[in-house]
Amino acid sequence: MTTSAEELREEVRRRYAEAARTVTESGGNACCGGEKAASDAFGVSSYSAGERGELPNAAALASLGCGNPIAVADLNEGETVLDLGSGGGIDVILSARRVGESGRAFGLDMTDEMLALAQRNADEAGVRNAIFLKGVIEQVPLPAESVDVVISNCVINLSVDKPAVLVEMARVLGPGGRIGISDVVAEDRLSPAERAERGSYSGCIAGALSRSEYEQGLAAAGFEQVSVEFTHEVEDGMHAAIIKAVKPAGAKPIPRSLPLAGTKSQGKCCE
Repeated sequence: MTTSAEELREEVRRRYAEAARTVTESGGNACCGGEKAASDAFGVSSYSAGERGELPNAAALASLGCGNPIAVADLNEGETVLDLGSGGGIDVILSARRVGESGRAFGLDMTDEMLALAQRNADEAGVRNAIFLKGVIEQVPLPAESVDVVISNCVINLSVDKPAVLVEMARVLGPGGRIGISDVVAEDRLSPAERAERGSYSGCIAGALSRSEYEQGLAAAGFEQVSVEFTHEVEDGMHAAIIKAVKPAGAKPIPRSLPLAGTKSQGKCCE
């Protein structure tokens, strides 16, 4: 039986809502889709001891990522950052501290439980320039050319419309803006069916793009200086990877291709 896009999205939402409740209600450790609890492939292990020390315990426990986008995003004072699929807020909190009071860090997530957990974590961390938005990453509720950097940690593989996500990243970035993303990426030799054999969609495996699909998708969305670098294997032929790209300085504004129905802000937006 074929699973529809909405069914896949609901599966992802349900799994990550459960992960947030695990952290909030019992103080347990969450992991990517609940399938990698005993593995260093997912979770907070990619962050340095110093970075972990900057975070409330609940933020670290809620980490579902496969890497550390902060380590590759090269954030600067005063910049505006957008984290796609911000979860418990770990990368938003770290970003907010690096861009300083003159900058802003937006976190976008579709799961109410994760948004509530992220806001509590930001409040506990004393971060005032973090803004959490409810919505899906295929329909970012921010204006065109409103951010300097887009980051994400093991979330784009969960999208039901990845070309839309890549175009949305290009739309919200200003000319010369950049992406620094961690994600699960397949070797080109693996077919979609072979990727699905290695893990579930909500477990960050079945929905992963291949390296060439990522490179071609980013180029089609208008990005330059595209690189997809494998860091460590999470399943046979499936790797955590660092994805970087730059929006050309002379790029024209990209119109929004999708409506914003169903999105709302957890904080004060810039529109």
